[in-house]
Amino acid sequence: MDLVRARLRIYGRVQGVFFRSTMREIANELGVSGWVRNMPDGSVEAVVEGERDKVEELIRWAHRGPPLARVERVEVVWERFRGDWKGFSVLR
Repeated sequence: MDLVRARLRIYGRVQGVFFRSTMREIANELGVSGWVRNMPDGSVEAVVEGERDKVEELIRWAHRGPPLARVERVEVVWERFRGDWKGFSVLR
């Protein structure tokens, strides 16, 4: 099992469109851990940990987002797995 950690920054119309809550639902379905939060510049940041294929699936979803979102780009930075979280949270 290949455990990974990815830091995402999602740009576009991604606030006020249920992006964070939907990402939490998808993350919980996939069994990955981490968090997601709105940023002051209008983007969304997330850190995701788990099995590589599940993290990659969540990243693919982030490129689309929920129906009301209009994702312009997603930046992904791969980091060393740390196992910091249990579950997936929306930070405020």
